[in-house]
Amino acid sequence: MSKSIKKNTVFNIIKTLSTIIFPLITFPYVSRVLLVESIGKISFGLSIVSYFSLLASLGVNVYAIRECSKCRDDRELLSKTASEIFSIDLLTTILSYILLFITLLFYKKISGYRVLILIQSLSILFSTLGTDWINTAMEDFRYITLRTIFFQILSIVLLFIFVRRPEDYIKYALITIVSSSGANIVNIFYRRKYCDISFNLNESILIHLKPILLLFVMLLAQTIFNNVDISMLGIFKGDFEVGIYSTAHKVSNIIASLVSTLLWVIMPRMTYYFSKNNFDEVNQLLSKVFNFYITFGLPCVVGAIVLSREIILIVAGNKFISSSIVLEILMIAVLFDIIGGMFLGNSILLPSGREKYFMIVCIICAIVNCILNYFLIPLHGAHAAAFTTVICRVVMFFLLLLKIDKKIYVENIPRTLFDAIFGCVFIVLICNIFKNVNSTIVRTVLSVFLSSLLYLLFLIFRKNQLVISFLNSVKKRIVRL
Repeated sequence: MSKSIKKNTVFNIIKTLSTIIFPLITFPYVSRVLLVESIGKISFGLSIVSYFSLLASLGVNVYAIRECSKCRDDRELLSKTASEIFSIDLLTTILSYILLFITLLFYKKISGYRVLILIQSLSILFSTLGTDWINTAMEDFRYITLRTIFFQILSIVLLFIFVRRPEDYIKYALITIVSSSGANIVNIFYRRKYCDISFNLNESILIHLKPILLLFVMLLAQTIFNNVDISMLGIFKGDFEVGIYSTAHKVSNIIASLVSTLLWVIMPRMTYYFSKNNFDEVNQLLSKVFNFYITFGLPCVVGAIVLSREIILIVAGNKFISSSIVLEILMIAVLFDIIGGMFLGNSILLPSGREKYFMIVCIICAIVNCILNYFLIPLHGAHAAAFTTVICRVVMFFLLLLKIDKKIYVENIPRTLFDAIFGCVFIVLICNIFKNVNSTIVRTVLSVFLSSLLYLLFLIFRKNQLVISFLNSVKKRIVRL
């Protein structure tokens, strides 16, 4: 990787770690204060808002990053492109809110969630106004990271002050808006550093509609796929099952987010290489990305499966212990998502402009997921929701694999897989050795620390390129000091 990508990756990892540490600090407190039913309400409301959020964004984020990264050296052209995309985004946001109000008025099953959903929907408005895709396209990950950490710290302070009983779940929803969307208000002023964005309706915006609509359909299918489990659990089984499933789902999403830190860093660069038809650079970068996903992702998956009970106890408490089995199942889905959706889909097909096929695959998986959930959730609840997710991730992986360009070549796949799989044996052994330690926290800390250390030492012994490159960078910085 070039120096800028390394630096941006470090910033993005810091940001992602902050998004992991944030719920590790807040969720144990929130789950014990709000309890299962209120957590279920929050999760159900978010699952409903996610559909309207997707309609508002209309696939703009991914498209905007891709297009703005192409013209980021020309302020005038960047301002024109960004303004056209922002105008489309604003119009779809207005449409989204109209449909949301209609839904809240006429759909009686969610009438009890109206206030909660309206509060949670503020993230839609702030996201549109903030145009955070400009910062990503400009690869300004330093700003993104510092800004994110600031608003997370602010929301933690507000959380401990105002959320003290189960009835405070509305206050919790407001505080999460501060955490997730407060930064978008700052973006309105900060983005002037790169371009000038205004609402501008003219014929030139039409050239953006077709690719945006393709991405919208793809993201709609992905959103249905990711959120239909919670929505259908809420409809068929109630708040308790939603609370059990959503807790495990939240943990699995945190782990998946940590592994995917590299994705948004390399997307602008990968798009540029594909636009120049430079497959030498594409393959070199993809080889490093694959190494990162497997070397970093596989031990995260294995560790979460082996320590699922401990993770749930620490994060949510005894009342959520049923979530541990759900987490084990979902981590298998995360593994296939790493090598499927993240690598084959988001790292190869999207930057290369093959979003149409990715869209078709996502639609197929969303339909399969809905059908399986309809029949299995009423019978087996949260376990069925997790199992159907695994099936669909496996289907997605094989369908994406069929359409990878023959010019794509990833180096050292067998060696990378061998190192990661064999290294994970140490993780399983260490975690089982400490299973009899009485303290959950001590058991978890010892297991994670020692297994990670042995895994790292094994990779150094095997001269893993990712690890050696990282250690060399650290060594150079120490020498400079």
